Amino acid sequence: MKSIHKLNFENFNWLDVKSPSEAQFSEIAKEFNLEIYAVKDSLEPGHLPKIEKIKDFNFVILRAYTAKETDNISTVEELSNKVAFFYNDNQLITIHRTPFPFLENLSKSDRKYDSVYDLLIIIFKQIVLTYSSPSQWQTDQIDEVEKTIFLKSDAKISLEDLYFQKAETRISKKLLVLSQNVINQIVVPEKNQTALQDVKDNLVKLILEYDESLENANNLMNTYLSVTAQKNNDVMKLLTIFSAFFLPLTFIAGIYGMNFDFMPELRWKYGYLYVIIFMIILCIIIYSWFKRKRIL
Repeated sequence: MKSIHKLNFENFNWLDVKSPSEAQFSEIAKEFNLEIYAVKDSLEPGHLPKIEKIKDFNFVILRAYTAKETDNISTVEELSNKVAFFYNDNQLITIHRTPFPFLENLSKSDRKYDSVYDLLIIIFKQIVLTYSSPSQWQTDQIDEVEKTIFLKSDAKISLEDLYFQKAETRISKKLLVLSQNVINQIVVPEKNQTALQDVKDNLVKLILEYDESLENANNLMNTYLSVTAQKNNDVMKLLTIFSAFFLPLTFIAGIYGMNFDFMPELRWKYGYLYVIIFMIILCIIIYSWFKRKRIL
């Protein structure tokens, strides 16, 4: 649904635009003396966070976390959606394709803002905080997988899920680092610096959390592969041990199963008993050797 919401404050105006049409693009660019390509660029899906100066406006793009926690994500576009900002001391324009609850709540609120930077910093903070809940969810998921690997030996773990979990954590950290680079370049009046610093502190906190989650995800994947390899080695070891016992016995049985007329052992009265006793002794010798080599 396309919508344009205008709010007029005492010292500035806010224009919030959702999914504008081509005609609306042109109207916005003409009304505020913006480059039409910059306005259209604000809705291109693949752009990463950035900041630049366009005529009388500062142009900022930030991406908010919009994916569901249970989705399998491997790209930036699947994990997040962007909000584009054009702002100066008298005007704030936000352009986005996806509806964001925090923008709708702010546009419907009766709160008054002294300057464009008061509102701008609040929006920045809300965008950054969209990464907070997924960060905790990622940590909980890693803990659950870790418990499954080490405490539930019979439980099945999907390597695909581990991959997507690692990918989501890596992409989230990348976006937060790029957002931090953008926020660090934003200049605000002195009275807004404390609020902006709070946004920066939240970014640092989340980057550290995702960095830890990414490291844990890498370690967990390596551990899972190691545990799986160990289980395969245990199976191969067991099969090798069985083979070590049965190969010589099969060899003996094969010899005495040959259809030759002149095999004197076949006519011994206790030949069968001798062969069985020999097989038992051979198994005991093999077992003793394995025990001495600490294979069993």
